[in-house]
Amino acid sequence: MERVYTAEATAYGARLGAVVSSDERLDVQLSRPTEMGGGGGPGTNPEQLFAAGYAACFHSAMRFAVPALDLPADALQDSHVTARVTFLRDGVPNFGLAVELALHAPRLSAEQAMAAMEKTHTICPYSKATAGNIQVDLRVE
Repeated sequence: MERVYTAEATAYGARLGAVVSSDERLDVQLSRPTEMGGGGGPGTNPEQLFAAGYAACFHSAMRFAVPALDLPADALQDSHVTARVTFLRDGVPNFGLAVELALHAPRLSAEQAMAAMEKTHTICPYSKATAGNIQVDLRVE
């Protein structure tokens, strides 16, 4: 495959520090959620960052699934994808992630929306990267 774009970000201070992209467009403070034993400070966390990236990439990749399924051109109008990333722990240091992707697509039937989700799951780079590594559940809202 041709390399098209490379994103670069550096983390400082682990979960209580910051993450900054090389172009400084992303510059966020990190905080550990109270559910993970942290103080629940004002910063974001790696799970939220992963959820944001996965949701945006998956929703974008859907534009390639719609024509492949012969769905209407405006099928994704007013739609959105929500990613829920769950941090899993089974002792230390056995950690993992689980993802739920939910599609809200008012112009599609539930069956069409699920077909679009399933097709997109074969296209999206995040889905390809996680395949066989973490559980990803697809859901239609």
